[in-house]
Amino acid sequence: MAVAYSGGADSTALLLAAQVRWPGRVVALHVHHGLQPAADGFEAHARAFCERHAIALHVERVNARAAVGQSPEDAARSARYAALSRLAREAGAPWVLLAQHLDDQAETVLLALSRGAGLPGLAAMPEAFERGGVRFGRPWLGLPGAVLREALQALGEAFIDDPSNADTRFTRNRIRHRLAPAWHEQFPGYRDALARSAGHAAQAQRLLDELGALDLATVGDPPAIAALQALSRDRQANLLRHWLRRAHGVAPSAAQLGELLDQIDACRTRGHAIRIKVADGFVVRDTTRLAYTPSV
Repeated sequence: MAVAYSGGADSTALLLAAQVRWPGRVVALHVHHGLQPAADGFEAHARAFCERHAIALHVERVNARAAVGQSPEDAARSARYAALSRLAREAGAPWVLLAQHLDDQAETVLLALSRGAGLPGLAAMPEAFERGGVRFGRPWLGLPGAVLREALQALGEAFIDDPSNADTRFTRNRIRHRLAPAWHEQFPGYRDALARSAGHAAQAQRLLDELGALDLATVGDPPAIAALQALSRDRQANLLRHWLRRAHGVAPSAAQLGELLDQIDACRTRGHAIRIKVADGFVVRDTTRLAYTPSV
């Protein structure tokens, strides 16, 4: 069993709990993002803590700087998960535990709402998922963060307060420090309520995925245009999202999907062409079917 360990309060509490649950069988995975001068201190703290508690520590340094058009948060998250997957495989750990908790889940829902997200975004963080051949689990999504800090203080265990968590240039930090307190003042139980809404959204998305798979089996993979046209526009949209995500790992924006649906409806002649930008490629007409061609 592996634990993603940053040195912060949440991951410290999770690492200690995992060590109690699986004594001598837990490894800690630490990702050095290199995004701030304090990162070296985080690694030094992680090494000292793990040595004190006799926990094996695996560290990887990554380049988490954002590419053009990529948010800093997305860049850091992608680099972190890629590194955690590599470290877990090297350590022979089939599972990596993540320390996100109830507060993080509520913030994720608020972030999704602020971006006008669909069901996949509103479903927020799943309890378990797979990436890079490694399974990830979030055992504490129903537990408030304050409980974790209180437990650490009772144990007298030290942890790091990452100064970047107070930087309100980042959207999630603005939600945490400005929006979340206002919600709590008006609706003290909002975190549990938002987590329940995320669960409802996840359930609805699973049903849509099942419907998308059934419809895709009917129209063919890749989708036949004439068979698509026999479905309602809503079912076409759901099928196309399912096909693009499952087969090509991309998701169309609302505007891109709307244009694609209009083109499918208008495609009634042999010479009608379809070419709609989606992510870093294009959905195109290939004789009687759709195809997705990544940009080169």
